[in-house]
Order: sequence, then C-alpha cells, then structure tokens
Amino acid sequence: MMKRTLLIAAAVLGLAAPAFAAGETPVPPAQKWSFQGPFGTFDRAQLQRGFKVYREVCASCHSLNYVAFRNLHQPGGPEFSEAQVRALAAEYKVQDGPNEAGDMFERPGRPADRFPAPFPNENAAASANGGKAPPDLSLMPKARTYERGFPWFITDVFRQYSENGADYVTALLTGYEEAPQGFTVPQGGHYNHYYPGHVIAMPKPLSDGQVEYPKNEAGQPQVPETVEQYARDVTAFLMWTAEPHLEARKRLGFQVILFLIVLSGLLYFTKKKVWARVGGEVEGHATPPMTHNP
Repeated sequence: MMKRTLLIAAAVLGLAAPAFAAGETPVPPAQKWSFQGPFGTFDRAQLQRGFKVYREVCASCHSLNYVAFRNLHQPGGPEFSEAQVRALAAEYKVQDGPNEAGDMFERPGRPADRFPAPFPNENAAASANGGKAPPDLSLMPKARTYERGFPWFITDVFRQYSENGADYVTALLTGYEEAPQGFTVPQGGHYNHYYPGHVIAMPKPLSDGQVEYPKNEAGQPQVPETVEQYARDVTAFLMWTAEPHLEARKRLGFQVILFLIVLSGLLYFTKKKVWARVGGEVEGHATPPMTHNP
C-alpha cells in the first residue's frame, strides 16, 4: 500500500514539474492585500491612490464601462465626498440626447453617469492601438487569472485564497524588462515576463515618479512613487471595481454563519425537549421502555 502511494505521488509530481520547468507561463508572486481572507477590507487611501493612477495613466486607453461616478462615494469603495464626486463628474463631457431638434449633444458629467470611454467605439480603439482595442478594466482582476498548480491549489482552499487575479495584474504591470538573449520580440510588441508568450502589445505604462501622490506634513509622498507602488494601488482599485460589494458580502457571510450556529443550537435543544419522553430522559430519570399488554 505504501509503495503504491509513493508511486502515485511521484507520478503527480512528475506531471507537475514540466509546467514549471518549461517556463511558458511564469507564476506571478503572491502579494499581501488588505482585502484578502475572510476578514479583509479595502484600504480607502489605497483605493483613492489607485483611482488617481487609473485616471492619469490608464484612462487614456482603457474604459471603465461598469462604473459610475457616484460609485466612488458609496460605502465600501474609495468613499470620496459627494462634492468631490460632483466636481470630478463635471470635468468630463458626456454625450446625451437627442434634444428637441433630434440632435445628440455633449454636457458636463453628472454623478449618475458612467465613466466615458476614451474612444467612441471598438473600431476606433483598435485603429488607435495597432489593430487591437484595449480591454475594459472594470472586471479585469476577475477576468484575468492563472492556475497556481500543485500543491498550492490545495492550500488555497484552506486559506480562502482568491486574489490570484490581483496578483497577475500587479505582476503584469511590473513585468516589463529586456528580452533575454535569443528571444525575438516582433515589431510593435514588448517583452513582459508574466504575460503568456511574453509578447504584449501594450507598452510599459508605468515609470517611477509618473504620478504625484498626496504629501505628508513634511512635504514627502505618503507612499513611494514607484512602479511597484503604482501597480499595487491601481490593482487594488480595479479589484474594487470588479467586486464593489466585497466588504458587504463578507459581513453578510459572518451574519449568516452566526445565525446558523444559533439556529443549530435551538434546534438541538428543541429536539431534546420534544423527544425527551420517547426513549429519552425525563427530569433526570430514565423513561421505562414501552411494553405491550396482550
């Protein structure tokens, strides 16, 4: 039996080894996030910084079609003030109409409006980006993921690990580097260590000092203005856009678990009370078995 178990384990490891040895899809390093695990919550300051990175860097090419300005004020998100949201929305031009003459027109944005896309349609987006339209980022950390392989998929079940999409986005944004010797990057492509196939059409979007973060009392940035920090912050923001009710979901889950625990206790003691006289105990005395008189 022991020999058979060892043979099975060796076969599993043998099948798993080539996937790592081939290096075709490197596994992104696991990051630590404030929102991971059953007790995780979003870092409000990080979400606000991430929105700043998205707006100043990503918004020129990538849309955010499923997010409205008012969502930035709602609980569980960046929680900007209502005045900030109104001022932000007014900076955008939103197409509306038709008016009484039957014409479409542009007006300042309102909190109820969704973020305007950077291109009027997908064909225009593809034409401006080498033939391929940049994807919408609203659900990106949920849409892009990877397989961690053996044995991590087993431990992930117990850890409730579900941040592989966020890890992938962060690794992608920081994975731009010089192509290794012997690797040919086609024209219009860029080498990325964590992108499948290593060739990605998107140029390196981030660089150190590109986005200015809020300063502390000493006039220094509250967090480093580096590519790594930008990548983590914008990924956290996109994780919120993909799952804006994450905190409410976790809170409701705990409430349901607590309710089920209390309900189980009530059902147990109710059962003992109802069935106490049927083969059970009554006031500490054993109930005599029922007999049949002929």
